[in-house]
Amino acid sequence: MPIDLNEHLKKKNEQLGKEEPKKSDNNSPKNSGFKPPHIPQNFYINKKISTLIGVIIIVVIVLIAKPFVVINSGEIGIKVTAGKYDNTPLQPGIHFFVPVIQNIIVVDTRVRTINFSRTEDMGVVGKNQGIFRNDAINVMDSRGLTVSIELTVQYRLNPQTAPQTIATYGLSWEQKIINPVVRDVVRSVVGRYPAEDLPTKRNEIATLISSDISKEMSKFPNSPVELSSVQLREIVLPQNIKEQIEKVQIARQESERVRYEVERSKQEAEKVAALAKGEADASRIKAQGVADAIVIEAKAKSQANRSIAQSLTDKLLQLRQIETQSKFNEALKTNKDAQIFLMPGGAVPNIWVDSKNKQKNTSASGK
Repeated sequence: MPIDLNEHLKKKNEQLGKEEPKKSDNNSPKNSGFKPPHIPQNFYINKKISTLIGVIIIVVIVLIAKPFVVINSGEIGIKVTAGKYDNTPLQPGIHFFVPVIQNIIVVDTRVRTINFSRTEDMGVVGKNQGIFRNDAINVMDSRGLTVSIELTVQYRLNPQTAPQTIATYGLSWEQKIINPVVRDVVRSVVGRYPAEDLPTKRNEIATLISSDISKEMSKFPNSPVELSSVQLREIVLPQNIKEQIEKVQIARQESERVRYEVERSKQEAEKVAALAKGEADASRIKAQGVADAIVIEAKAKSQANRSIAQSLTDKLLQLRQIETQSKFNEALKTNKDAQIFLMPGGAVPNIWVDSKNKQKNTSASGK
């Protein structure tokens, strides 16, 4: 059976009250006529419980009021006091404020993305991840045809001027700054071209869109946005323009094929002509070489004969005659029957006939 603590303390105090008169002391309150007040023991217990309850109530109030905020990296805080925005942004960390009178707005300063697309095929994950999707931009080309442009814009809130930006445009500042500027610039740039020229001038158009958006952003006071990149993803043309472009491309490919065949045939003909010319040149060079060799040989022989003729003087001929006569004389010593006919004028050579060889002489005389 549970014991009631209060009842137990009450009985204990009654017992102490009954025993107290039995004590005798000259200095006791009975002799002096003073009796101290009776303080129950549960008074102190109730006081501790009340203090604990008060602390719990204060903690609950603090948690509900939450007079502090934690700012993470990639974020800044904007303190608002009685509706007035403080121009100095709060850096990452813990910051305290006075509830009801003050408030701290936390804004993201990391790079954010807006996808202008026809469908939600860009993997949109929501504002918490800094990715948004807007409808594709419909543009009228220079001839009034409707063209759809899809692109991606990356940007970030300028941390230094974020309080002024939020105070001016509110928390939906992106739809008030980025969206209208991008749409106006795209319509202005694409509207200068006919639809069929857009695919071939894609790079030129993308460069113009990016540069013009940067110029328009720089016109805003306090530079609220820092532009990171603008990417032109797709140019969606009307169906009839697509078919026309496809026909032109097919015709162009056929023309390129024919031009290639003609060029190839021309190159083959030039190759054959070059080979024939090379062979002709080689034959001509070869014949010229042979002719030059004959001429050189003839000139050499002529020069040799001329040199020999120039060297045949009368004294040299007499010397050769003497030498020849000497050889005949030597021959006559061994063949005494030989007959020698001397040429008129003593010319060389003389004729030597062997008389012993009658058959030879006969054939010689017969001739």
